[in-house]
Amino acid sequence: MARSRVQTGRYTAEIDDDFVVFLIGIRINKLWKIHKWIGPFFSMPRMLRELRRHPDKGLLGARIALGGRTFTVVQYWRSFDQLEAFAKNPNDPHLPAWKAFNKKVGASGDVGVYHETYRVGAGQHESIYSNMPVMGLAAAGRSVVVGKRSETARARIARQ
Repeated sequence: MARSRVQTGRYTAEIDDDFVVFLIGIRINKLWKIHKWIGPFFSMPRMLRELRRHPDKGLLGARIALGGRTFTVVQYWRSFDQLEAFAKNPNDPHLPAWKAFNKKVGASGDVGVYHETYRVGAGQHESIYSNMPVMGLAAAGRSVVVGKRSETARARIARQ
């Protein structure tokens, strides 16, 4: 199914086993210092392309969101170990980009970065998508029609 096509009706996400939600973002604090933020800004799309080419590294799905000067990537990973392995591997694009950021930007305040990591146990999530394209956790796992036994948030989280 094309991910941009709207699925009419109500759907929820199913995903087997534990997974990790990883939020990572960049905030452009000083817009005029393009030479400081342009490199970090373009490093994330390169990392995502690498991860999509190698699904064995553990990325299940990702989505970019914009909020003012902050760009956030919501990522779904098969495991924390795979996320950490990608982050620390000098042959993958993250570690060189992180080192370059620290060298070029450091603690100057010109550009900010952040991340948050959440381990989600099997069955410890629920979701609803009404008249939406397949996205988020449904794209990382499976999009399934909401039925009588999954009508409410409580029912969806309890059935897992």
